[in-house]
Parts: sequence; C-alpha cells; structure tokens
Amino acid sequence: MFEGVDQLWQDGEFVDFEDAQVHVLTHALHYGTGVFEGVRCYDTAEGPAIFRWEEHLDRLYESAKIYDIEIPFERSELTEATVELIQREGLESCYIRPIAFYGYGPLGLNPKQSPVETAIAVWPWGAYLGEDALENGVDVAVSSWRKYGSDEIPTNAKTTGAYVNSVLASLEARGNDYTEAIVLNEEGNVAEGPGENIFLVRDGEIFTTGLSESILDGITRRTVIELARDLGYTVHEHETISRGELYTADELFFSGTAAEVTPIATVDDNQIGSGTKGPVTDDVQTKFFDVLENPPAEYADWFLSI
Repeated sequence: MFEGVDQLWQDGEFVDFEDAQVHVLTHALHYGTGVFEGVRCYDTAEGPAIFRWEEHLDRLYESAKIYDIEIPFERSELTEATVELIQREGLESCYIRPIAFYGYGPLGLNPKQSPVETAIAVWPWGAYLGEDALENGVDVAVSSWRKYGSDEIPTNAKTTGAYVNSVLASLEARGNDYTEAIVLNEEGNVAEGPGENIFLVRDGEIFTTGLSESILDGITRRTVIELARDLGYTVHEHETISRGELYTADELFFSGTAAEVTPIATVDDNQIGSGTKGPVTDDVQTKFFDVLENPPAEYADWFLSI
C-alpha cells in the first residue's frame, strides 16, 4: 500500500517516511485519544484535486473540539502542507490521512498534560472493497457487534479509539467469508457499515439512516444525497431502517470516502434485487464518478486543485 511513498508531514515538517515515529507511551496509543479524516484526491480533467477538503477539515476540527484537542496548526497550514505533500510525492490521485492526537506525556486518563501531535500522510489507493465490487457488488453480513450510542461515544466525531467497534465488525465479517459488515444500533435498527454509510432503494426512492441512528455524518453520504436529488430522485435522509428491510430492498449500496459508491449484492446470504448493481445505484454511481472525472461548474466548490 505504501510502496513508493517517500515522505509525510509531521508536526510542521516534511520527514522521510521511515523516520516518522511516535513514542511507545503516546497517550493515543493507550487510550485512543486521536481524531482523523480520510480524504481522496482525484485525477480530474482539470488535474489533481482534493475532493471536499473543506468539509473534511470542518469535521476534523469539530471532532477535535469534542475531545478538547487543540490542533496546533491553522486550517490553512494543514491545507498548504497537504497540497505540497501531494506535489512532492508526484501523485495525481491518492488517499489522504490527516490525524491529530495526544502524544507522549504522563499516562492516565486525563490527556491534558500530553502534547497534541499532528501528521498528514498520502498514498495511492484504489477501490477500497475491490474494483470488481463497484460493478458486481459485495456480500455483507449483519454483525453481532452493535454500534455504540451517541450518549456513550460521540458518533459525530471521527475518533481513533472508537474505531475498535468497526474493526471487530469487519474482522467478524471477513472471518465468515463476507466482504463487509452492516452494524445495527442499540435499538436493533440499521446504523451503517464499519466504515461506510448505507443507502436503501425501494420503489425508485432512496432511503438512508438518519444521524440519530448512531451514524457518522459521512461527507460522501452528503454528496450522494445531493447528487441523487439533482438526478430527480426522492431521498429520505432521516430514516429508521429495520434489519428486515435490508432483505426486501430493491437495491442497497454503501457510500464512503474509501468505498465511494459500492453496491451490495447480498446480506446474510439473501440476494438483494438482481444480486448485482441495480439501476438506481448505477445511476447515482455513474453521476458520482462523472463529477469526479469532469467536475461541472455547479460542483466546483467541492474541489481543491493541486
């Protein structure tokens, strides 16, 4: 994955990839006290451009605020560092990982005596769930692990420690020969995938679980909602979806920075629709990738040119 990556940005400096290190007593390593983002840079017809960078920065700083992490760099500094890093690496498309976390200091639950460390890495990354998945869909299973409630861990923050929940769900799914999982919330309703939001298609209309269902406010989710409405679809974005509704859906698909727009072929071995990419999913996915390849003027503010 990281082959050919020469540098990353760490605490204000560009450092060689192999020299980027943190102390073994880093607070975030022991307690999960870090926030991060996953962002993509696409090779558009206008040249390399970061997709929805400002929205990702918004979420990074909002996540940090919840955990009282004062990122010691301005937004403009992170932007400049990211653009320069992509240019230094000579990448036309890539995945971008900004992260801020409590570093080496006194161990204990209170992190405030530990310094905040910040880093940005970029690397080439293709389709997260596989190129074939974009066309033929993925086989998924409902996980036995539940998504935590927002009164336990803030679900609107992208926090390192909270992703152990996603890791468990993903490990369980892959251990049982499924590509990905779907996680239910504490009420037993559909939340999302381990690293994706989920959409359901029924009678030509699109439904997605609402923010109150213990989901992350996905930036690709917002993108899909807007693009689908621009295509003329009715989108219900505040839905409660039961597990049973998954099995009877006409179509299902994931959305996410990594997953992009990936159809779901089966859930718990139940075929969804035709068992491959459905027409609504195809329409939305095609629009999504068309916008990324040739950004129209109406979506120009979604892109930061490199």
